[in-house]
Amino acid sequence: MQRPSLKKLRILLTAGLMATAVWGSLGFSRPDDWTERIIKALEKFTNNYPQEKVYLHFDKDYYASGENIWFSAYLTLNDLPALGARNLYAELRDAKGAIVQKELLLVNEGGAAGQFALPENMKPGLYQIRAYTAWMLNYDSTFLFYKNIQVLDPKTGKSGDDAPAAKDYAVQFFPEGGDLVTDVNSLVAFKAIDQNGYPIKVAGAVRDSKDQQVAVIETLHDGMGTFELKPVAGESYKAVVATAAGQQKTFNLPAVKSGGIALKVYNRGARIFYLTGFNGLDTSMNELLLIATMQNQVIYKANLNISEGKVSGLIPAANIPTGIITLTLFDQKGNPLSERLVYVRQKNDQIEYFLDPQELNKGPRQRTELVLQVPDSMRGRISASVTDADQVGFDPWGNNIVSNTLLTSDIHGYVHNPAWYFRNDSASTLQAIDLVMLTNGWRRFSWKQILQDKYPQIRYPYEQGINITGKARTAGGQPVTDGSVNFLIKIPVDSSSAFASAPVSPDGSFQLNNLFYNDTANVYFQGSMTNKKWKDVDVQFDRHFFDVYASVKTPVPLLPPPPLDNRILKNYLATVVESNNVNRRINNRTIQLQGVDITAKKPTEAETTEKRYANGMFSGGNAMTFDLTNENVTSFNVFQYLQARVPGLQITGDISNPVLSWRGGAPGVYLDQMPVDIGTVANIPMADVALIKVFRPPFMGGIGGGNGAIAIWTRRGGDSRPDPTVKGLELLKKGGYKIIKEFYSPDYSVRKPVHDLPDKRLTLYWNPSLTVDSTNHTARLIFYNNDNTKNFRVVVEGMDQYGRVGRIEKNF
Repeated sequence: MQRPSLKKLRILLTAGLMATAVWGSLGFSRPDDWTERIIKALEKFTNNYPQEKVYLHFDKDYYASGENIWFSAYLTLNDLPALGARNLYAELRDAKGAIVQKELLLVNEGGAAGQFALPENMKPGLYQIRAYTAWMLNYDSTFLFYKNIQVLDPKTGKSGDDAPAAKDYAVQFFPEGGDLVTDVNSLVAFKAIDQNGYPIKVAGAVRDSKDQQVAVIETLHDGMGTFELKPVAGESYKAVVATAAGQQKTFNLPAVKSGGIALKVYNRGARIFYLTGFNGLDTSMNELLLIATMQNQVIYKANLNISEGKVSGLIPAANIPTGIITLTLFDQKGNPLSERLVYVRQKNDQIEYFLDPQELNKGPRQRTELVLQVPDSMRGRISASVTDADQVGFDPWGNNIVSNTLLTSDIHGYVHNPAWYFRNDSASTLQAIDLVMLTNGWRRFSWKQILQDKYPQIRYPYEQGINITGKARTAGGQPVTDGSVNFLIKIPVDSSSAFASAPVSPDGSFQLNNLFYNDTANVYFQGSMTNKKWKDVDVQFDRHFFDVYASVKTPVPLLPPPPLDNRILKNYLATVVESNNVNRRINNRTIQLQGVDITAKKPTEAETTEKRYANGMFSGGNAMTFDLTNENVTSFNVFQYLQARVPGLQITGDISNPVLSWRGGAPGVYLDQMPVDIGTVANIPMADVALIKVFRPPFMGGIGGGNGAIAIWTRRGGDSRPDPTVKGLELLKKGGYKIIKEFYSPDYSVRKPVHDLPDKRLTLYWNPSLTVDSTNHTARLIFYNNDNTKNFRVVVEGMDQYGRVGRIEKNF
C-alpha cells in the first residue's frame, strides 16, 4: 500500500502534464529537451540523494540539574519512516557550542529512544540538543534537528546568563518572487527581529528618494507583514520604521531591477492562482516553464508564452497533502528566474487520536490507566509523557511533531512559535503562515547547481551499523596491498565476543561494517600480509566524526525560552531539590537482608588507587578524585570526561584544545605529577588513564595554583587489566550504542523497601514507544501518582507507516 500523500503527488503530476498538453492543443508547441532537462535533473537528485529528517519528542520543555532528559526519536527518509536507518547521533551542547554530552542511539523501524542524565552540579544555562544521522551531514546543517533546552539550578533558581536587553533591531524585506522590477506591482513582505532573535512589532512607511510616502508598514504577526509597491524607473526606496518604544531606524529596500519577472500568487485553498509580472524582457524570454514541486517531486508544470499572453494559471490544490509547495519559473536556458513558496493546508491530514481514562485516581500513589484509541489501519511509532500539570510549565506554541514534520523541517530559517500556525484554520492563521512562506526559503537543493550536474558531495555514507575503517601500512610506511586485518571483538557489558577479518584494498584501506553492540567494545586487532609476519604491519584507524568534540556554531538561534510563571517555577524547583535528595538516598541506601547486617572491611589508605599513585604535594588535599582503573570510559579525553563533573571548573571550546577556567584563571595541568601543557593531556587515550585528581583553588603545589589544578596519572603495569585470553594483539576501544536506562515507574501494588522514601517525580510516565493492541487498536498508559500531584498533563505524539503524524495533548 502506498502512502496516501505520495499517491496524491503522482495524481497531481499527471494532472500537471495534462495541463501542459492542453496548452499545446491551444497552439503552443510541445515541450522540448530544455523542459525535460529540468525535470530529469530533479528526478536524478531525488533518486540519488534521498532526504532524511529527524524529530525528537521530549518528556518536558525545560529541566533542572539532577534530572533526566528523556526523548523519543522519529526518523524519516523521503518523508517515510526510515526503516533501514540504524545510527542516530544526539548531542547536548552549551551556549558556546561545546559538547557536554553525546550519544549514539540504535534506530529500529524508524525510531529510537534516548536520554541525557544531567548531573546535580551541572552549570545552569541555555543548552541546545542537536540530532542527526551521518547521511544528513552531507547537506545543509540547517536541516538537522535542533532543540533549545533551559537547564535551571534547582537550589538557586538561576538559569544561567540572562539574555541581554534588546537594544537594537533589524528589518529584512522580501519581494514576492524574489525581485523588485520597474513598473511591476509587487507584494513585499518584511520581518522584524530584535538583537536576541525574537520578533518585534514595528510600524512606519516606505519612502522614495524624494521622501514621499509610497506604502505603509505595519506588523501583522510575529514581526511580519506585507505592503504593495509598484517601483518607478530610476527610484530607490527606504523604510522608516519605529518600535513600540519609539526607537526609529531607516532601512534600504532591495534595489529595483529595470527588467525582470516576478511571480505573484493568490492562495485560495482549493485553487492556487499564479500570475507572472514582467517588464523589459526581450523575445528570448517569451517561452517560460513553471514547475511546482513538493517533497522533491514535480506535482505541476505549465509552459507559458509571454508573446501569446499565456502568463497565468491555476493549480488545483484540493487533493494536495498538507505541506509546502515551491513554484519556480525558468527560462529556456534553465535559469530559475523567480520562486515563491505556498503552504497547502488540508483537513483530516493528521492522525486522529482519542484519549480517555479507564481508571483515573489523583490520590497519593494511586493507579491511573488511560486508553489511547488509534486508527484501525495505523502501524508505526507512538510516544507518550505524563507530567504534573501544576508544577511543570510548558510552551504551548513550541515545535512539536506536527509543526516540525509539516513546516519547520522544510524551512531554511527560524520560525517563531511554529505550533501556533496549526492552532486552527481561520483566515488570520492562514494569512500568518503565508507570511512565513514569504520570509523564508526552501533550500534543500539549488536548481542552478543540479542543472549543471553539481550535486552534493557525499562525505558520509548511509550508515546501517557501526563501522571500523582504517589503513594498513608496512613498517616502511607503504600501503599493504595484499593482506588483511583480523579482529577479536569483546563486549564487556554482556561478555560476548566475535571474530572478524577485513581484507585490505590495493590502497591499504580496510573496513569492517555494520557491527552492533552496546556500550564499549574491546577490539583486539592484528594486521597481516600474505606470507609475512603480522609485526611488519602497522594498523591505523580512521577517526569517526562522532569522536571529534570540536565546538559547532549553530545555524539556529540559541534563544532563551519564554518566561515561566514564577509560582509554577518556584514549586517546580523546590520539588526537584527534594527529588534529587531522594535519588541520592536511593543510590546510597543500605539494604538489610533477612535481618542480617552485612558489613564490609573498609579499605586501608595503602590499598587505594590514590595512595599507590599520588604522593608528596599531590596526596590528600581539597580535591575530587576519579579512579578509572575499574571503569570503562568512553570519553574522548580527560577534558571531555571532566565536563560538568566538577563544580566551578569550566571547560569550553574545542575539546582537543579546550579553554580551562576556575575563579577567573586557568588551573594548572599535571601529568604523572609533572607540569604539562593542555595539548599533551588532550592526546592521551582514556584507556591509559588510571587516576584523575582535581584540586580546588587554591592548590599549593605549583605556580599559579590559585586557580586550582588537574592532575592525571597514567596506568602502571598492575592496572593495565590485560585480557588473559588475548595474547599478542593490540587493543582499540570503540564506543557502541548507548544503553538507555529504564524510566523509573514505581508499582505501588507491590511492597518494596524503596517505597518508604518520598515520591517527588515530576514526569510520572514516559514511554518512547507505546505498544498498540492490534485487535482493539488501543494503547494503555498505566502509572502511579506521586505523593502530591493533583492534575496530569498528557502528551501523545506519533507517526504511522505512511509518514503521517498526529498529536494529542490533554489535561486530567
